[in-house]
Amino acid sequence: MRIHFTGVDLGRIRVSAEPDIMWENLLAAHMVQTGQGPLVFGQWRERIRGRLTDPMRRLLALAPPRGYSPDFLTPPESADGLRDGLDAMLSLPRRTLRRDLELLAPDRRDLHFVRALAEGESTALHALGDGITAFHDLAVRPYLDKLREHISADRAARSQSMLHSGGEHLLSTLHPAVRWNPPVLEVAIPGTNEDVYLEGRGLRLVPSFFCWRAPTVLRDPELPPVLVYPVVHDPGWLLDVHGPREHRGEPPLAALLGRTRAEVLEATARGCTTSELARKVRIAMATASHHATVLRDAGLITTNRTNGRAYHTLSVLGRDLLNGRGPLARGGAG
Repeated sequence: MRIHFTGVDLGRIRVSAEPDIMWENLLAAHMVQTGQGPLVFGQWRERIRGRLTDPMRRLLALAPPRGYSPDFLTPPESADGLRDGLDAMLSLPRRTLRRDLELLAPDRRDLHFVRALAEGESTALHALGDGITAFHDLAVRPYLDKLREHISADRAARSQSMLHSGGEHLLSTLHPAVRWNPPVLEVAIPGTNEDVYLEGRGLRLVPSFFCWRAPTVLRDPELPPVLVYPVVHDPGWLLDVHGPREHRGEPPLAALLGRTRAEVLEATARGCTTSELARKVRIAMATASHHATVLRDAGLITTNRTNGRAYHTLSVLGRDLLNGRGPLARGGAG
C-alpha cells in the first residue's frame, strides 16, 4: 500500500497514547487462531483457547487469521474506548455491514450468523457485540496494564524520535515493512496493491500489542486513515502478569548474552533512561551504563541524548533478536 502525504499531512501525524481496544480485540482474535509468536504469545494462547465460548466465536468467524476482516470491527470511534467503538459498530447502516461482509472469504461469508448480519438483523448485530465484549473480557482486559506499558514505551520512543529528527525520520524508522520514499509511505502488506491519498487528513499511527510481524490498515480508503503496527514485545510479559519475576527462571537470551545483559536488553524493549534501566534490573547506574554501551556497540539498542539524559530503545536488530527473528527470517541475505 502506498500512502501519499502532503506537507500538511506531515504535520498531522498522530501516535495513539492508549491501546485501541477494538483493534486489540481483532488482532488478538487473529493471534488466538494461529501458532505465530510462540515465545511471546504461546502461553497466552493456551490460556485463551480452552476458555472460548460460542458468543466469542462470533468474532472469530469474522476475523480469519489471514485475509480480510471487516473494517466495521475497528471503527474510528474505538480510539476513545471499547464502549464508544461498540456503539459506533451497532449504529452502522445495513449497507455498510453488507458491503464489508461481501469481502469476506466465501467459507466465512456463508455462515448462518454472517448471513444474518449481512441482512441487518439487529439481534445478530447485538449478539456480535456481546461476543466481542466477552472475548475482550477474557483475552484482552486482564492484560491491559501490560498493553499500556508496552504502548507507552513505544510512544515515548517515537516521541523522542520525532522531537530529535522530525516526522519524516519517524516514518522512516517505524517498522522494517514500512519504507518512507518522500512523499509516499510504502507499507508491505501481503495481497495489497493500493494507493491512499491523505489529502490533509493526516495519519493516525496505532502501536498495537497483538499486532504481529507486519503492520495493518483499513481496507476502505475513505475511512479516517490509520496505520497499525506491532510494538516490541517483552517475552516475559505474561509471567509478569501471572507470576512474580523471581519465579521466571533464566531469560531466554541469558545463555547468549549473560543473565544481566539479557535482562537489560529486555528492559530496553520498553524504552527507558539509564537510571530507569538500573532500577528495573536492580543494578548500579555505572553497571547499567556499561551494559547499554556494549549492547549499543553491538547494534542491539540505540541511544538518544536529550537535555543531558540518555534514552535507550531497541534497534531493529535488537527487536528481531528479542522476538526470535533474524535477517534470514525476513528474507535478507544475512
